[in-house]
Amino acid sequence: MTTQPPPYGNQPPYGQQPPPPPATAPSGFGPPPPQYAYAPTPPQPPVDGPEFMAVDRHNSIVVDAEGVAFENHGLSADFPWQQIRSAHFKASPSGRALMLAVVLVDGRVFECVVEAKPRAKLGEWFAQLAAVLSYYRPMGS
Repeated sequence: MTTQPPPYGNQPPYGQQPPPPPATAPSGFGPPPPQYAYAPTPPQPPVDGPEFMAVDRHNSIVVDAEGVAFENHGLSADFPWQQIRSAHFKASPSGRALMLAVVLVDGRVFECVVEAKPRAKLGEWFAQLAAVLSYYRPMGS
């Protein structure tokens, strides 16, 4: 008759070990507490407000409740109002195009140029653009 030697220390023999205690993540790891959990914001209905659009055969500028959008030879860029520090416009040196520059909060500047045909359209665009920009960006904000 053979007897098994006693297990080493207080450990049960191999194969009969109790399950390890549940692992806990160190502090700062794991999902955020419920008050900080990410909840996507549902899409907001469009805000009613004035809009401005200037278009030529290559470029376009749109200013509306969401912000400013440029399209330049098929490439587009959208700038929401929260990212815009200021917006400036002027006539091109030739007096035939609208130049709109958007300065972002981080200091970057983007510009789009739209040709006005006929040239008288430029004056109309200036009046409309000034009104729309002042609606969304009143002086001092």
